[in-house]
Amino acid sequence: MEQLNRRKFLGMTAAASTFMIVPRHVLGGPKFVAPSDKVNIAGIGVGGQGWADLRAVREQNNIVALCDVDWNRAAEAFQRFPKAAKYKDFRVMLEKQKDIDAVIVATPDHVHAVATMAAIQAGKHVYTEKPLTYTIKEAQMLLEAARTTGVATMMGNQGHAMEEARLLCEWIWDGAIGPIREVHAWTPHPVWPQGMDKPTDIPPVPDTLDWDLWLGPAPYRPYHPAYLPMLWRGWWDFGTGGLGDMGCHIFDPIVWALKLGQPESVEASASIFVREALNWDKVRNTESYPQASIVYYHFPARGDMPPVKLTWYDGGLMPETPVELEPGRRMGDQFGGVLYIGEKGKILTGSHGARGVRIIPETKMQEYQRPPKTLPRSVGHHQEWIEACKGGAPGGTNFEYSVPLTEMVLLGNIALRTGKRLQWDGVNKRFTNDEDANQYLHREYRQGWTL
Repeated sequence: MEQLNRRKFLGMTAAASTFMIVPRHVLGGPKFVAPSDKVNIAGIGVGGQGWADLRAVREQNNIVALCDVDWNRAAEAFQRFPKAAKYKDFRVMLEKQKDIDAVIVATPDHVHAVATMAAIQAGKHVYTEKPLTYTIKEAQMLLEAARTTGVATMMGNQGHAMEEARLLCEWIWDGAIGPIREVHAWTPHPVWPQGMDKPTDIPPVPDTLDWDLWLGPAPYRPYHPAYLPMLWRGWWDFGTGGLGDMGCHIFDPIVWALKLGQPESVEASASIFVREALNWDKVRNTESYPQASIVYYHFPARGDMPPVKLTWYDGGLMPETPVELEPGRRMGDQFGGVLYIGEKGKILTGSHGARGVRIIPETKMQEYQRPPKTLPRSVGHHQEWIEACKGGAPGGTNFEYSVPLTEMVLLGNIALRTGKRLQWDGVNKRFTNDEDANQYLHREYRQGWTL
């Protein structure tokens, strides 16, 4: 046999190695990323939570484009990723930059849907912060588009990947506290102003901000620092209030463990808005969310699980402390909590992903014989999405899962708007007892914006 010299051997080895990493353009078109490739990621909204999401995926991937309407807000991301192209308009970015595989959307709530849809229609995998959309119709349209294109999707609901969320499911399915018919969930949010009227003065727009792009599909109004950053959460035109901010996090383990589908009805009560002292001609605020609210959801029986009443509290309101909770123990954590009331006992958890899940009192927790761990454990919330982008299994909060969860949150906000008990047809996505309430399932976009 002819001996191989060193040059021939190295040449053959290099040739063989080239076939181990197949370029993405060979395999399945632009939305396919080979498992051995890095994912080329773009960010839309890269300050605040968007910056946190970019940090979570920067290892082993490429951050190739950054888009933000406020370049002062985006300065830290621009500095950290100096090679990434910079844009103010995500539509321009998606049109011009063809090397993008996947997009992270972390804009204010009112822009989530239009930015996410643009990315999906461009064939990009997409990760969108919670709540997924501003309206229920937007959520349905994104789900349909994701199914049609086959892109990998994920909603930013980090707690779904936590160990404690899985433990909660396994314990409840094991019958740890028996059948559950009542659940209470709460958050101290909002931690921003709510319950106020819109400002009347018109200050100048900062030089670094494109106010028209920031408004996106929302109705036009003059710029004011009362709206941003983060303060937009408290305004009806832009945010989804305390329920929209924390509901997807806190409801997620409840929906998962109790296998909740669509609610049958939803009703809400809230702190009263009064424009001026003793002026009671306007008690329902159409500009900003209430300072505090309670929302009641009723779910039908599911398989061998009984009907459930779920009560939501925000703005500092909370359920009664259970007698089983030992003196000195806290109800939930700094972001909220959940109390599950079963026929044989109670489970108390913290907020994200059922953090701090315990049977109460602690003596019952110590007596409980924990079941085997049967649910697959997560590789990490953001990593689930990255692996899905490369052709792996769908992430735990893909749009199939997160659209119904988002709808549940948004139904509560519609109940707040109307002040009525609303009967919900989850199949046809309509209220059956109040036609006026159906107007809030979507809204007309400002000229120049489409979904």
